[in-house]
Formats: sequence, C-alpha cells, structure tokens
Amino acid sequence: MSLNILAVDDSRTMRDMIRLALQNAGFTVHTADDGLHGIQVLEGITPDAIITDINMPRMDGFGFIDVVRGQENYRKTPILVLTTEAGTELKTRARQAGATGWIVKPFDPAKLVKALQMVAG
Repeated sequence: MSLNILAVDDSRTMRDMIRLALQNAGFTVHTADDGLHGIQVLEGITPDAIITDINMPRMDGFGFIDVVRGQENYRKTPILVLTTEAGTELKTRARQAGATGWIVKPFDPAKLVKALQMVAG
C-alpha cells in the first residue's frame, strides 16, 4: 500500500532518514523543517498521515498538531509524534492535542512503516 506522508522535523538528517525509510517502502514523502513550514506544505498536499517532531524552532510539534487539528480537512488525519522525548506528561499533552501515536527516536524503519500502515491503512 502506498501512502502519502508529511514528515516535519527540524533535523535535516532525521528528515533524510525518514524519507529514505518510507520511500523504500513505496511511500510518497513530503518534508517540512518546522511546524510553520509544515502548515505551508499542507496547503498543497493531502497526506494519509503526518509525522512530527516536538522540539522545533518557530512552531513546535504541539503547536503544529493544534493548527492541523483545527483545520476541517485534517481532523482525522493520523499524526505520529517522532521525538527524543519520552516523558509521560509530554505524551499526554500530545494525545490531548490530537496526536495518534508516539515513537521515540532513534526509530526502527520497519516499525515506523508498520505504524504508518496501521494508522493510515
């Protein structure tokens, strides 16, 4: 199954790793380098799922999720948080904002693909 994914992360290395892992699985991958850029990219695509980091400049992952969930077109789009953070409070905050799931970096490419297939397939 081919999915259309938006990956939002301020680390170029992480964006490249996500892109490589997902393209190898046959997914189409769009990227953005922070939450504000992610909102801009969403204006031109309709992703099946979104991956976002939490700690980013200009607009963090929580703000990004809030804006995405505030838009009618993306209220049901699965959002996976992919971050180095593992705290329960942060996970709860993300879930309350509308995140679908939480994955801690470093990530296993096969598990990321499987998680996306589960939430968006």
